[in-house]
Amino acid sequence: MTLDQFRADCLSAAGHPLVRTPNLDRLAAAGVRLARHYSQAAPCGPGRACLYTGTYQLNNRVVGNGTPLDRRFDNVALAAGRAGYAPKVFGYADQAIDPAMAVGPQDPRLFNWESLPPGFDYELELIDDVAPWRRWLEELGYADLPENPYALLAGEPERPAEHGISTFLTDHLIDWLERQDAPWFAHASYLRPHPPYAAAGRWSLAYDPADVPPPVPAGDDITFCGRVAQIPAPEDEAELRQIGAQYYGMISDVDEQLGRVFDRLEDLSMWDDTLIVVTADHGEQLGDQGRLQKGGYFESSYHIVGIVRDPRHSATFGRVVDRFTENVDIFPTICEAIGVEVPAQCDGLPLTAFLAGEDPPWWRDAASWEYDWRWEYILFGPHDWPWDRRLERMHLAVRRTDSVAYVQFANGSARCFDLAADPTWRTEITDPAIVLAHAQAMLAWRGVHAERRLTDMLLIGGGVGRIPTT
Repeated sequence: MTLDQFRADCLSAAGHPLVRTPNLDRLAAAGVRLARHYSQAAPCGPGRACLYTGTYQLNNRVVGNGTPLDRRFDNVALAAGRAGYAPKVFGYADQAIDPAMAVGPQDPRLFNWESLPPGFDYELELIDDVAPWRRWLEELGYADLPENPYALLAGEPERPAEHGISTFLTDHLIDWLERQDAPWFAHASYLRPHPPYAAAGRWSLAYDPADVPPPVPAGDDITFCGRVAQIPAPEDEAELRQIGAQYYGMISDVDEQLGRVFDRLEDLSMWDDTLIVVTADHGEQLGDQGRLQKGGYFESSYHIVGIVRDPRHSATFGRVVDRFTENVDIFPTICEAIGVEVPAQCDGLPLTAFLAGEDPPWWRDAASWEYDWRWEYILFGPHDWPWDRRLERMHLAVRRTDSVAYVQFANGSARCFDLAADPTWRTEITDPAIVLAHAQAMLAWRGVHAERRLTDMLLIGGGVGRIPTT
């Protein structure tokens, strides 16, 4: 289950002072909550490429909405297929196809980047045009609906929550679950709490804007990382609080829908036979550092919800993992759960040890993410290859430890934030020795995670070493 743009702190189980998420809390109590769980990229397409393939952006190279996902990559759906499942999608996946897979230059998939990774099939296709939901609203008697899908979503407060897009997806998911009589695999991809900041029906009034906590303030110097990463938060405090109230309302709305799914799984005697993973493709600034939406280098865009329930590990239900976990860990975790070999391409690690109650001493000591904004400028070419390398310099990588966040930009500049002294990312470390140590750690991270599918075998005697099976 992916909840688009869901911040990690917006769970009542995580101690949020206002947001109510009883059903996600219920899942956390019946599973394991990943308190420091991170997406590896933004926006949606790059974040999901990391999630589906278990690879960092430095390897999958999906840098924007519309960047093709190379067909050579294995993914969670293909792995599930090898285990005998037929993975179904409810919602969307935002993965542009490899052009080599196109059936001629007029293949419609070349004109729409909202395709599925290989191995998935739609049960409910709910992409940007939200056409099935619109048709349902019309069948319910709504007339004169706005043609623009964004405007249609922005009108959610005017209609009952029972007619909302999250309810619509849940209805289809539950109907499908009721028809299953064999092992199944479903990817429920909820749009909310993604903007527009407009919660459905009663949820638009569920939170008083006056109660919304203030955002993390902005520093005096924020490095430019493209236009999307600098969408400004409203300067008017009342307007910003209203955005927060709607965001929280969308979270409680989708939480209620997840509760319906969990209840039906119990009714169908599937609850104790089903592995459930809840995460997000990326986070939301929500006014932090004076920004809205996602992108850039700040933590709010990447620190996301993470909950895993494996019913085979009931002894660890309610556990909270405080180690750094990442979305690239989800694919290998599912592989181990369904008895499929973890592909050599995977940069992530199975979370199985944490689910079993262990605390592996060899686990990572930092979270990493990347942001690439060349996709904003590709349309404004030409870029004379190989001499014009401006696009390649529109990239950054972050390595966040317990106490320090090191940011390396592809133009050669860097920043290093002292999070122990100031968790708001406004205090920089200037000691060259400390900065060098973190720069070296990032360089080592990139070296360890360089593409490896064929590197650990030799063509000697028919092949020795780690021979890939996919």
